[in-house]
Amino acid sequence: MAAGETDVRELAGDLYRRESRRVLATLIRLLGDFDLAEEALQDAFAAAVEQWPRDGVPANPRAWLVSAGRFKAIDNLRRRARFEAAAAALARQVPEAAGGPDEDLLEDDRLRLIFTCCHPALRPDARAALTLREVCGLTTEEIARAFLASPAAVAQRIVRAKAKIREAKIPYRVPSREELPERLDAVLQVTYLVFNEGYSASTGEDLTRPDLSSEAIRLAQLLLDLLPEPEVMGLLALMLLHESRRAARTSPDGELVLLADQDRTLWDRTQIAEGTALVERALCSRRIGPYALQAAIVALHAEASSADATDWAQIAGLYGVLARADPSPVVELNRAVAVAMHKGPEAGLALIDALLAGGALADYHLAHAARADLCRRMGRTADARAAYERALELARQQPERRFLERRLKELV
Repeated sequence: MAAGETDVRELAGDLYRRESRRVLATLIRLLGDFDLAEEALQDAFAAAVEQWPRDGVPANPRAWLVSAGRFKAIDNLRRRARFEAAAAALARQVPEAAGGPDEDLLEDDRLRLIFTCCHPALRPDARAALTLREVCGLTTEEIARAFLASPAAVAQRIVRAKAKIREAKIPYRVPSREELPERLDAVLQVTYLVFNEGYSASTGEDLTRPDLSSEAIRLAQLLLDLLPEPEVMGLLALMLLHESRRAARTSPDGELVLLADQDRTLWDRTQIAEGTALVERALCSRRIGPYALQAAIVALHAEASSADATDWAQIAGLYGVLARADPSPVVELNRAVAVAMHKGPEAGLALIDALLAGGALADYHLAHAARADLCRRMGRTADARAAYERALELARQQPERRFLERRLKELV
């Protein structure tokens, strides 16, 4: 099918947003090198913009891009004299180009890539940064905000991780069933980081990035097929239950809607039913981990007809269990909010003030926003204003910033 240059550019842009990470994952498998694959990815899309207006859009654009990228990489290697031997070996390794890449392999490549990026030979912070960059396509700036780190530090982590994979010859494959359990924790952590960036984007005009949260859910479903462990069930349940609220989290004009104010008729009951069933399976196993506990908390929200009807006592208790199983300042912050809903804002504020005094959440905008809300509810207007202003200084997502600005204007 022939297409004009403008149409092809629009199509290529859409394909890049939807398919570039899948194409990259396959190119990494075929070429065996991250940097070479990234260069090949760019060359493939450039070739598409040049050739498709003349030759027509192929029936399977993703497969075409993989083949084009592979051939571009081989050609580039052949032009570099010092890589002649590598090019010859690579050409022998991938001789099946005429028929295009195998579609089943294409579907599995992202799972292979995430296990490679999360290999135990890599540092934990490097695993997450590399996965968010290579599997999901986040920029170093977006990853830096997710980790409260500088873009330069994140870039160094990614470069070192790629070098480690190359030098240690880390295999590009899904681990054997015997290896999977010890490799799983890092993969689950990174999958949840990907989901969180999609569910609540760290920066930008949009509150969410549905492509990322959908991809994280798809990866978790693949993992569950491979290893039906309670924590995989718990993570998938947690993401499905959160995702069920997407349609209610923003107003028609894109503004943030808090959980208490959401129209619960917009929640996706199919996802809630699937997530709740997975929670029950995970809890029945008696091997209950942090993801299953978090999913149980979100399931209680999903079951409640309103914020007032929510079982806040049980939620606060589950957060207490979670704080012992997987201690973190953010878990303690969530527990403080639940305590405030159960016992009153004074009890919650005391917990939040203690957390802020400890320093771990000093630069976390949601901690200051939570403190501001409790002060507002208690009539401490000056304290609420100061906390909202601090939250606004730290927030980078535009819908959250507009919400905080509205709260400030409402203070009297």
